[in-house]
Amino acid sequence: MALLIKPSPSSSTQTCCGWSWSTAAAQSPLVLVPASFPSSLSRRPLPSLLVQFGRPRRGRGNRIAIGCVASASSSARSEAPSSSKGSSSAAASSGSAAMAAAAARVKAVATIKATVGGFLDSLRPSRAINDVKDLIGRSLYLELVSSQLDAKTGQEKPTLRSYAHRVADNDDEVVTYEADFDVPAGFGEVGAVLVTNEHHTEMFLEDIRLMMPPSSSGDVGVVIRCRSWVQPKSGGGGDDAPGKRVFFANKPYLPSQTPPGIWSYRRKDLEQKRGDGRGQRKSTDRVYDYDTYNDLGDPDNGADKTRPVLGGTKQFPYPRRCRTGRPMSTKDPKTETRSGDNYVPRDEAFSEEKQLQFSVKTLQSVLHAAVPAVQSTLIDPDLGFPSFFVIDKLFEDGVELPRAEQLGFLAGVLPRLLQKLRDSPGDQVLLFDRPANVKKDKFAWLRDEEFARETLAGMNPYAIELVREFPLKSKLDPAVYGPAESAITAEVLEQQMRRAMTVAEAVKQKRLFMLDYHDLFLPYVHRIRAKEHTTMYGSRTVFFLCDDGTLRLLAIELTRPASPAQPQWRRVFTPSTDTTESWLWRMAKSHVRAHDSGHHELVSHWLRTHCAVEPYIIAANRQLSEMHPVYQLLRPHFRYTMRINALARSALINAGGIIELSFSPQKYAMELSSAAYDQLWRFDTEALPADLIRRGMAEEDPTAEHGLRLAIEDYPFANDGLLIWDAIKGWVQAYVSRFYPDAGSVAGDAELQAFWAEVRAVGHGDKKDAPGWPALDSPESLAHALTTIIWVASAHHAAVNFGQYDFGGYFPNRPSIARTNMPVEEPVDAAALATFLDNPDQALRECFPSQVQATLVMAVLDLLSTHSPDEEYLGGLETAPWSDDAEVQAAYGEFNARLKEIEGIIDARNADGRLKNRCGAGIVPYQLMKPFSEAGLTGKGIPNSTSI
Repeated sequence: MALLIKPSPSSSTQTCCGWSWSTAAAQSPLVLVPASFPSSLSRRPLPSLLVQFGRPRRGRGNRIAIGCVASASSSARSEAPSSSKGSSSAAASSGSAAMAAAAARVKAVATIKATVGGFLDSLRPSRAINDVKDLIGRSLYLELVSSQLDAKTGQEKPTLRSYAHRVADNDDEVVTYEADFDVPAGFGEVGAVLVTNEHHTEMFLEDIRLMMPPSSSGDVGVVIRCRSWVQPKSGGGGDDAPGKRVFFANKPYLPSQTPPGIWSYRRKDLEQKRGDGRGQRKSTDRVYDYDTYNDLGDPDNGADKTRPVLGGTKQFPYPRRCRTGRPMSTKDPKTETRSGDNYVPRDEAFSEEKQLQFSVKTLQSVLHAAVPAVQSTLIDPDLGFPSFFVIDKLFEDGVELPRAEQLGFLAGVLPRLLQKLRDSPGDQVLLFDRPANVKKDKFAWLRDEEFARETLAGMNPYAIELVREFPLKSKLDPAVYGPAESAITAEVLEQQMRRAMTVAEAVKQKRLFMLDYHDLFLPYVHRIRAKEHTTMYGSRTVFFLCDDGTLRLLAIELTRPASPAQPQWRRVFTPSTDTTESWLWRMAKSHVRAHDSGHHELVSHWLRTHCAVEPYIIAANRQLSEMHPVYQLLRPHFRYTMRINALARSALINAGGIIELSFSPQKYAMELSSAAYDQLWRFDTEALPADLIRRGMAEEDPTAEHGLRLAIEDYPFANDGLLIWDAIKGWVQAYVSRFYPDAGSVAGDAELQAFWAEVRAVGHGDKKDAPGWPALDSPESLAHALTTIIWVASAHHAAVNFGQYDFGGYFPNRPSIARTNMPVEEPVDAAALATFLDNPDQALRECFPSQVQATLVMAVLDLLSTHSPDEEYLGGLETAPWSDDAEVQAAYGEFNARLKEIEGIIDARNADGRLKNRCGAGIVPYQLMKPFSEAGLTGKGIPNSTSI
């Protein structure tokens, strides 16, 4: 390529990097030609051309960053925003000045990811139409958009248009297209590129590089990060035609600072993403809209699968999900039909790498669950384990693959995978990996100390709270649910504290803590008990803080409320040296563990992360332009969340799904999560410091580290989590201050205010009048709200997700369901009591999940605890900011460095023998807040987003 621009007679010629150019006095044009180009041709007159130069970008490796990152074949990056506070609009560079007086030929290089079955498939020889289009260069149409208006008309300048042609390359992962543009003088800075896909199939556009000859300062071009699916053109070719997409140059702009030449494109792109709220969505759409959880039931397949709509009513408040627009059920007009896959906008889908890993892992997990189920002959899906020896066999000996005739209903589900395993030597046995706690101490689940320790360093560290008054009292109506005062008396607790102090002294000294599953669960007890093979109580569990920083388990209260047929029953269980009482104590612990498992999965995990985050994603895409700095900050923290939530609605939380099959609340599971949303959820207390204060686990103290004094000093989740919280907070504050210098800039940001109003009034509309919603009226309030969102999507989710298999894979440690009542519950079942007294071991196993339930949950926990090979971690270089702004890059570099430092701090804490809740014989070290991890089941690593 040669760029020839009328040389001045007085110019001198210089050569570098294969290019020759002529320099001259001011106002003289510039000549750029290949050094090998004949000098006689270089002096021929040519039309004036214009090019916008930007400073070179720092190379970031092989497409590792979310943002404006060069592809593997280019290390050029675009010009950084202006360093002036409050403005991301870059001042004209030296290249801009040259552009105003010169003209140039610009080469656009589009990098398209070769996807299996998609664009790659469309380029195979059988795709003759596309091959012909590629041959004649009419398959990808690009348009350059000026950021400036026409000085004479005040209108947008006409776009510069060119077809791109496919070029040969040696990269099996990408397909490259190139287009040449003659950019006239005065065109201005390129603010966006319009892309029209004239192939018959969608394409995944990685980036577009605008290649320019090097300037005297070394500028070589601009890289526009795309990383989005572009659908094929259909119908007319107007600006709103399907297949035509706008991709903005990598400079973040607040709405008021948007260059006038691209303002309408900013507005139109948001309008397209909002849609019109009508019709059924297609998998290729990129429309974000809201709906209630009206698709959990399936009444068309039986009345027993009817479920209430969650969201939109006072009875069942709930966050909103992404609208699919499927037709409503004929049996229940309020319920959406469940035909087909749950829609998510196209760019929210899994990458092929993620999908492949997820599918393979899913198949493996289903096999793990299916094989033990098959070997139980499926005669009785409620069949329990005949012995603990059989439970241990799942990890120690594995299970032989079944013969074809044993597969039953599974025969047609996984035939090819089963055959592959059957044909492969050494693959005849399937076994579960040994969970970390079993590797460390097979019998830890029996000990009270481990039960207590896991409330601080296990998979549900969000439940324990300080006892702030005594006696314990319910807030439920006593006329319906019985006396408000707990049956746990001071005498019971003081006896278990070995008379070390009175209860009043323990409360004053903040030495008593509890798990309180009384008021949340009690209203559902009788409805749950109406189902077969499950039971429920309201429960309270009390702990005492010992001098060495560990918790001692004191007492468990189980309550069955009164019903028309029975009076209230409740009893307090305590540790005992009496054999019978000791076995009752173990059974009571199993009931509480099942309560904690349900609370963990339905509240701490699903509701507070997956479910609560989806409205933020929808609102951000509807109200924040992709060039908005807040959108660019948040986008990495939304990756895959909508897709994994859609999959959860398909098979996990739906009527007859895994949660209903395997957890105690069964068909009332999602109703219970709605009650928790109503009673417990507030935006402000989703911030870690506020959550700790709400539960009494910390109090504000300006002199303490993190500004908080913990009620339990050795609280591994809080100790490590606060390090992560502060690191996120520091990064977000630096980022916000770069774009918002004062309160006025925050309050005056129309897109930001629309985003926040929609989160509150629509996405979380059932809580819009609840306390706890901050006004975004200052850089400080904005930074805190964004820190909270990022914390929930990343670290909160990691804390309750990636330890699930380590702590719950061996289900006696965390049974998902309690299937039998306590044998001493009144009126006493004489046969059940006799069985318990004769064989308490068997009675305990019958209370545990059935073989089918246990292996199914184990398989799902194995899947959910596994990191994908394409995982993107908090503060990782693969998610560095989009622009090259020096302040932003420096702040992100500090964030990355701090997270690496935190990893070392956590390792040191796990090796400190003084910290008995995380270090000691047989104790699983607490690693869930370690930011980085390799792929697989590791028990550590904080992904940027709620991605599994």
